[in-house]
Amino acid sequence: MENYKNIHIGKFIKERVSEKEIDSDRICNFINCTVQEAEQMFKHKSLDADLLLRWSKLLEYDFFRIYTQHLILYAPPASQQYKSNPKSEGSGLPQFRKNIYTSEIIAFILEMIKSGEKTKNQVIEQYGIPKTTLYKWISKHK
Repeated sequence: MENYKNIHIGKFIKERVSEKEIDSDRICNFINCTVQEAEQMFKHKSLDADLLLRWSKLLEYDFFRIYTQHLILYAPPASQQYKSNPKSEGSGLPQFRKNIYTSEIIAFILEMIKSGEKTKNQVIEQYGIPKTTLYKWISKHK
């Protein structure tokens, strides 16, 4: 499983460039940079969102999903006090109905349960995964 706790986006981008065998001229034209600037981006732990969006389009890979997985696994769930705060309701920001669980996340969660590192209830509480979702994963991946 990828390391979603300590994200180094430049390494992920470099790996995808290698997989797709993209020519440096195409990268430079699409990203609007020099070869040296592109090489420097591979060394960056983080990148500007607009730049990351361009890389995602060029490489046909959603690099933002890596950050989403980090949030699912490592961001503490909102407290009940925060959830019931009227200021947090009615936001103008888009509201998403479901979390995005990749096969890597599912495997990671199921491995923790299988190894005894966490119980089903601990996973449900810590990661905010609905009980029915967790039990569907368990039955599907036996």
